Amino acid sequence: MKTAVRGDERILQSDIFSRDAKPPRPQLGTVHEPGRDIPVYRQCDVLVVGGGPSGTAAAAAAARAGADVVLLERYNHLGGLSTGGLVIWIDRMTDWEGKLVIRGFAEELFDRLPADAVAGPAPEDWGSQDPKKAHHWSFRTAAYHGVVTWSPTIDPERLKLLSQEIMIERGVKLVYHSWAAMPLVEDGKVTGATFESKEGRMAIRAKVVVDATGDGDLFARAGAGFTNDIEEEDVHHCMNTSWLFGGVDMKKWLAFRSGEPEAFQAFMAGGREECGLFERPFVSWRDDIALFMGPRQSGYSALDVDDLTAVEVRSHRAMAAHLEYFRKHAPGFENAYMMLSAPQIGVRHARRLKGVDAVLRSRWPEGTALWDEVGVTPAVSPKFPNISIPYGALVPETLDGLLACGRHISCDRNSHGFMREIPQCWITGQAAGAAAALAVAQGVQPRHVDVPTLQQELLRQGAFLRASDKAKATVAGEKACA
Repeated sequence: MKTAVRGDERILQSDIFSRDAKPPRPQLGTVHEPGRDIPVYRQCDVLVVGGGPSGTAAAAAAARAGADVVLLERYNHLGGLSTGGLVIWIDRMTDWEGKLVIRGFAEELFDRLPADAVAGPAPEDWGSQDPKKAHHWSFRTAAYHGVVTWSPTIDPERLKLLSQEIMIERGVKLVYHSWAAMPLVEDGKVTGATFESKEGRMAIRAKVVVDATGDGDLFARAGAGFTNDIEEEDVHHCMNTSWLFGGVDMKKWLAFRSGEPEAFQAFMAGGREECGLFERPFVSWRDDIALFMGPRQSGYSALDVDDLTAVEVRSHRAMAAHLEYFRKHAPGFENAYMMLSAPQIGVRHARRLKGVDAVLRSRWPEGTALWDEVGVTPAVSPKFPNISIPYGALVPETLDGLLACGRHISCDRNSHGFMREIPQCWITGQAAGAAAALAVAQGVQPRHVDVPTLQQELLRQGAFLRASDKAKATVAGEKACA
């Protein structure tokens, strides 16, 4: 076991558990698959592959911008890790001064979710450094570095339903229970994708494809460049299956954790000794439901079916061991029961696109708006200003017909620690969807989309953007000429 310590480079402090030994896979030869004709299921302007946070935002944005959109999703719901993965703690949407910078599609979701489906600090407390408020919210996943942030927890079923209804309202063609197989590529340009379902293999043709798979499956199979370097000591490459315990009293648990720190440390030490893989609970949107977002497991590949299986096995065993230990020793967990293990595995990292540009650690201290800014993210620490997300981070170096969004956009491994989070996936998804629709409308490849027009469309859709120095100079020049 290793412990990732919270600091300027990361927000979390967490135990990380190394993988079990993996036997080699036997080499059993190959089988021949004969060629066949594949029926075309649909033609559209924009095909979004993956209905997680970024894919949902991309489909909503593309449809709002006037495109005919198909959204292909392998599960029976939208929201990805924010719903099916039980990552119901939505990371910081405000900056360190309390300003809401994760806006647009994300803000629409929270405006439309029922009040009882969201738990978090009131807007007047965002950015507060009051010690009592910061102490209170630090145990409720909404205060870091002594600052209260908008980091709410949500009801995953409500978010599934709302996400689906927004798609239907905007005329998006939803296709559930369908797993994208291979991109269609013609002359270096992605023109759609094949997918598998209970009907067998079919194809969708599209003018622009948005890869929102999270693992970069489409752009990698289409031949785009990518990287997969990680920091071994960091939580951000680990995997696990989250779960919920019902029948708990989180107020009683939090009183124990905050009021008896020595007893809490003894409890955690006992859990590590008895359970091996061990993790503390987080609050949820209700006081009678506890969220476990670990134990986080290191050394496994999200692209290896044996590794994915092994993580599921370990996680489900850990869930049972946690229940037994918590019932015996944790205040507030005397009547706990297994409520739900996440139907989607918690993958944090697989591939990252090699794009025209990238979100880079070297730019963190700058705080300036890039000329092609399509979103703004809070930094990991008050030490740094807000960070600009460039459109170039969504565009492959050479591959045409495709944009990327979500946790596999172009960024370095340090920046990936926050660019993989759900709010940032909403941002990059909305940008990719709007850009894809504009590429179709303008009759150009995504890399040639007029960036000022894209920025205006994003502003129209409620996104938060800042004027770059280049844009300011242009406006100043126009005023001087006038």
